[in-house]
Amino acid sequence: MYVLDTNTVIYFFKGMGRVGERLLATPPTEVSLPAVVLYELEVGIAKSSSSKRRRAQLDQFLRTISILPFAREQARAAAEIRSRLERLGTPIGPLDTLIAGTTLQAGATLVTRNVEEFGRVPNLSTENWY
Repeated sequence: MYVLDTNTVIYFFKGMGRVGERLLATPPTEVSLPAVVLYELEVGIAKSSSSKRRRAQLDQFLRTISILPFAREQARAAAEIRSRLERLGTPIGPLDTLIAGTTLQAGATLVTRNVEEFGRVPNLSTENWY
């Protein structure tokens, strides 16, 4: 299963890189979106000058994929990631920590252009479709 990071969804919407090609070649049942990424996308829409168009785009996209929740197991995984990376002096952003915890808990591969930052997370599989 593939879990999409915020930047991957934005690149898909904007037709950037090879994200669309890769995403359209992947069965929708194999693609998920963390609730945290949905939050980040919603913030972007709320701030957008073209929010109606962006809202329609996101709503259509969400009809084809599943949303991964952020609940107890994901919170625990994210807390362990944050604790470990802080001890090593290599923390990642707070929302990225939540995304990584959600992805690890799902046993999935995170699709992101930010592979260097997420590469600090032990056992997290990443791919860059850009």
